[in-house]
Amino acid sequence: MTTVLRWELRTLASLWRVRIAALLCLVGPFAFVVLLESQSQLPVDTLFGRWVKESGYALPLLVLGFVAQWAFPALTCVVAGDIFSVEDAHGTWKTLLTRSRSRGEVFTGKVLAAACWTVFLVALLAVSSTLAGVLLVGSHPLVGLSGNVLSPGSALGLDLGAWLTCLPPALGFTSLGVALSVVSRSSVVGVVAPVVLGLLMQLYAFLGRSDLLGHLLLTLDFGAWHGLAAAPVFLRPLVESLAVSAAYVVVLVSVAWWRFHDRDEVG
Repeated sequence: MTTVLRWELRTLASLWRVRIAALLCLVGPFAFVVLLESQSQLPVDTLFGRWVKESGYALPLLVLGFVAQWAFPALTCVVAGDIFSVEDAHGTWKTLLTRSRSRGEVFTGKVLAAACWTVFLVALLAVSSTLAGVLLVGSHPLVGLSGNVLSPGSALGLDLGAWLTCLPPALGFTSLGVALSVVSRSSVVGVVAPVVLGLLMQLYAFLGRSDLLGHLLLTLDFGAWHGLAAAPVFLRPLVESLAVSAAYVVVLVSVAWWRFHDRDEVG
């Protein structure tokens, strides 16, 4: 399995689309700060938008709000949605599955490679947006959602905690991309379908629906960190988010394995 994982990670590192996505995540927050500095109006209709020129610790939360709503499905599934279907496109399954590695090792290595990309992506965005805020705006105290003033140390902890809580739903979209890649055997479906589903989830949430379906949407889990910015802190949305994201990962990866295991690629 580790051999497959190392091979997949080296392959991903050589892909131009992966390098471009990583570069955008690295320089995007810095470009965003420069753009904001040239604007006379602040994005006051977004969380922490009014404080983005007052404290550098507001920038990671502002970037997180935008990326979580619109970009995470695309950034995670640019790898996950193609990691299995690329073998179908190139006709390499028979060669790959008749090597010394078992089908389970191949599947696990590819899934872990997609998960590693997601973890790397979240970490890169968290670090780059934090550095951009601190270096270009300053490490000043931050006003929380309840009007509480957070010291620079507490604000930094909030930023890192907020990005960390978005990792489970991001892995949920990774699992969705993997499952669609296996089931459809199409890179287009594996990459585009999670983006479309993410947009539909956002539109459903914008309708203000609070029914059971609304609480089962992955996109809603990206906002579970809001309780960390309040005083006192409330963790119920975060606990619900972890449960929902874990269910997505378990179900979708299980479906992907079931379809992959039953394939007759070498018969």
